[in-house]
Amino acid sequence: MTRVPVSTRLQWQRDGADWPHREHSRFVAAGGVHWHVQQLGLAQGAGPVALLLHGTGASTHSWRDFAPLLAPQFTVLMIDLPGHAFSGLPDAAQMSLPGMARAIGALMHALGMAPALVVGHSAGAAIAAQMALAGQAQQQVQPRAIASLNGAWLPLGGVAGRVFSPVAKLMALNPLVPRLFSWRAQDASAVARLIDGTGSKIDAAGMRQYGRLVANPGHVAGALSMMANWDLAALQAQLPALAVPVLLLTGSNDRTVPPAQALQVAHLLPDARMQRLAGLGHLAHEEQPALVAREVLGFAREQGIPGA
Repeated sequence: MTRVPVSTRLQWQRDGADWPHREHSRFVAAGGVHWHVQQLGLAQGAGPVALLLHGTGASTHSWRDFAPLLAPQFTVLMIDLPGHAFSGLPDAAQMSLPGMARAIGALMHALGMAPALVVGHSAGAAIAAQMALAGQAQQQVQPRAIASLNGAWLPLGGVAGRVFSPVAKLMALNPLVPRLFSWRAQDASAVARLIDGTGSKIDAAGMRQYGRLVANPGHVAGALSMMANWDLAALQAQLPALAVPVLLLTGSNDRTVPPAQALQVAHLLPDARMQRLAGLGHLAHEEQPALVAREVLGFAREQGIPGA
């Protein structure tokens, strides 16, 4: 795995000076990771906990407008995934899907929190499923419901699936690759093309934050390490055992995770409901946060989560 010097990672005092919800940020060491954590909404213990998990290459910033909409009913917890944005980059074993799930479980234990609802975007939905499966197997606290926003639950098919992980591993091992990616991302048009490729249109504030992330070698190294160490085929085999109700929200314009994948996932899960988000892309919760929040809150109420 690429080892990027600490000096090339995002620095909180410099790069986080205008970070969304900065006043709600803190740093916590747990599970071998130095985490950037944000908490807002109801005081801890005053309401159910909603854990928000972003996707590969993103950060807490992606929930900037969505999280406050859950805050009147929930204690909302947001984290930067390992190796992303302001959270530290751990060993390669912890960048696997089970490794991330265990590390987040350790963080929840350290914080004294047991999420009733987990909202996962893209790869964050896969982490939510892995956490719930681990909770079932080890008789630990598990969420009462999972909301998947354009969830990346299944391995890529065809040629892409056969070459993606090996290529990601090679890229993650080359210390020049994160620097090359971040150098290219200095071009604003490259960042715009990256976001356009998701099928979403987001605001200028979101574009700036994504630009800051992909221009940073440390963040890029974290995203590459995550991609190189994941095995979604193993998760797919376990999905029929997932005993947690799941809402599958999928944007009709998603160019990152094919909307048809949600139907495949729904057929594998014991308790799943699909909802199409017309005209929205992969970053639907950033395009129309109020719409997505309404769907998530309605689903939480259906599952009897107190206060939702």
